[in-house]
Amino acid sequence: MGNTGHHLGVLLIGLAATAAAGICRAADQPEQTAAAIQRGEYLATAGDCGACHTAPRGKAFAGGLPIGTPLGTIYSTNITPSADFGVGRYTEEDFSRALRRGVRRDGANLYPAMPYTSYAKFTDEDIHALYLYFTQSVEPVEQRAPSTRLPFPMNIRGSMIAWNLLFLDSAAFVPNRNQSPEWNRGAYLVQGAAHCGTCHTPRGLLMQEQASRALSGAQVGPWYAPNITSDPISGIGRWTRTELVAYLRTGHLSGKAQAAGSMGEAVEYSFQHLAAADLDAIARYIQAVPAVRDPADQVSRFSAGNMFSALAELRGRDGVRFDSEPNPSGAELFQGNCASCHSAEGQGSKDGYYPSLFSNSATGARNATNLVATILYGVNRTTSEGQAFMPGFGGHPSDANPLSDRNIATLSNFVLAHYGSAGTTVTEQQVAEARQGGPSSPLLALARGSTPIVAAIAFLGIAFLLVRRRKLRRVDGESPVQEPGYHLRRKM
Repeated sequence: MGNTGHHLGVLLIGLAATAAAGICRAADQPEQTAAAIQRGEYLATAGDCGACHTAPRGKAFAGGLPIGTPLGTIYSTNITPSADFGVGRYTEEDFSRALRRGVRRDGANLYPAMPYTSYAKFTDEDIHALYLYFTQSVEPVEQRAPSTRLPFPMNIRGSMIAWNLLFLDSAAFVPNRNQSPEWNRGAYLVQGAAHCGTCHTPRGLLMQEQASRALSGAQVGPWYAPNITSDPISGIGRWTRTELVAYLRTGHLSGKAQAAGSMGEAVEYSFQHLAAADLDAIARYIQAVPAVRDPADQVSRFSAGNMFSALAELRGRDGVRFDSEPNPSGAELFQGNCASCHSAEGQGSKDGYYPSLFSNSATGARNATNLVATILYGVNRTTSEGQAFMPGFGGHPSDANPLSDRNIATLSNFVLAHYGSAGTTVTEQQVAEARQGGPSSPLLALARGSTPIVAAIAFLGIAFLLVRRRKLRRVDGESPVQEPGYHLRRKM
């Protein structure tokens, strides 16, 4: 009986300890979940999810924002936990597949305007945190976002299966052991959440990112995301890390650049809210990106132009009247629309709120896209330092005398000749194209004109890739030793 009582006592103590441990784990669980949700919120900010999935004056993450692409307008989706219109019925596996593979819960493919090609880098831990945040913390919005209706044949979402087979690298981020923890953190954020390459990396004919020219500049709607590689002429190789961090936090760097368009949104909704250590890591990684030089660039876009005034030639003349003078000169347009803020000599305001027009990336670049877009659409970003605002002159319903395409081309050429890249010329056609949202992809016209051929090539291409993948898997299973070049071929 003594031994039995002893064993019973040990059993009771064990049960009590197990119960106590269970209670402790239950108590810790809400704390762990809360920490994961907080982490997910931070990652959603780093990923700039709100900028695309929140329409102007709309509810957070309810979608409906029209996103202009070279293939047509894509509407962002509702990603609140609404069961009917959002991600409320998504399992974590569904959520991960959408975020990292570009496939919705119903099996339909997403377009890579949603940067799943970058989000594929997310670790499982970060996917879990994002899932908890969006399903447990975001307010559900019972609202259907407008449907995306691209022109034929781009409206066939199934075509993305072939695109993904060709271009999607679905491997999660793997740290480089030869680099510092700070570099790896920066690489993870730049390649993943911040998806910098989505805008700054040029794309090929099939809209794929050209990895060999990573971050060397690309068209983004009516704007141009410039070269941010370490090249000292074409890129930002002469910026210090402190300057790059300041630009990411404020969107402004005197004598160099001001953020507008999608970069202005990235600063306002994402970068300014990131931890100082993460901004430093991002800057550290970007400064280590291999330099890409445009042979046509002779001087840095940050050092072009000089102070200039055309007031002498305008003195004694009547003011510009658009109703009687349909073709005013560049000097007249500048004096009537720009000089009051940027000064008659173009050096900006004394407090730096209105930037100088020389030593300015928008005017100093050989590609004048951002100058035209700035005149058309203006600048409007808000950071902890306040609001940076410039009205657009492209015309609004309340404007009595908006600038025409000819006016904007004339004004742009005046600014370029005296304050920036003097060898660059803007045409009316370029302004018209920017006013319509930017250039369209030649792929659209090609696909429309040769749909049967494209379909046949796509079918043969998919068949080839599937056969090739099956052969490679057979090799994996049959032989532990691969021939030289095997890994390179698989990566390609």
